[in-house]
Amino acid sequence: MGFLKRLFSKTKKTPEAVEERNALNLEVGDIVTYDLADYEVVGKLTYRDGSYEWYSYQLLEGRNTKWLSSEMDEELELGMFEKVHLPVDTPYPAKLEYDGLTYHKKEEGVAKVIGEGRSSNLQGESVRYGDYLADDEEHMLSLEAWGTEVEVSAGTPLQEYELKIIAGTK
Repeated sequence: MGFLKRLFSKTKKTPEAVEERNALNLEVGDIVTYDLADYEVVGKLTYRDGSYEWYSYQLLEGRNTKWLSSEMDEELELGMFEKVHLPVDTPYPAKLEYDGLTYHKKEEGVAKVIGEGRSSNLQGESVRYGDYLADDEEHMLSLEAWGTEVEVSAGTPLQEYELKIIAGTK
C-alpha cells in the first residue's frame, strides 16, 4: 500500500533549488560555454593570499583544457588561459618575452591553495604566483611555481557575457 500511496499521492515534492552560477561560484561538474565550445568544470583551485581570494577553474572539452581565472577586485576580472612552454626560473623576472610580445610583471606573491576535483591533489599546497601583462594590455601570462617547477599559462581577458554557465550540481 505504501508504494501505491506514494504513486497516487497529491503532495508533490518540490525540487531543491539550484544555486545560480556565476564566474565566482562555479563547481566541479558545471558546464561553461565559451567561444562556441562546451567545457566541463573538472577542477577548481581557490587561492588565498592573506585575506584576498581568487579562483581558477580547469575546463575540459575533449582533449582541450583551458583555465578560467576569476577574481573580484574593484570589479570582476576574468581571463581564459592555456598552458604554454616558456622556461622561467624563480625569482620571477621583471619582464618576459613570449610569442613576439613583451610582458611586464604586475603582481607576485605566495598563496595557499584549496583544490577540488582533478585539482584536489593540490589541497593545502603553497604556490608562488606571478602575473604579467603585455604592452598591448590584451595578453597576460600567469606563472605558478609548484615546488621547483614553474608552470606558465598565456591568456586573454574576457567579459562575463562571453560565458554561459549551466549548473551541473546543486
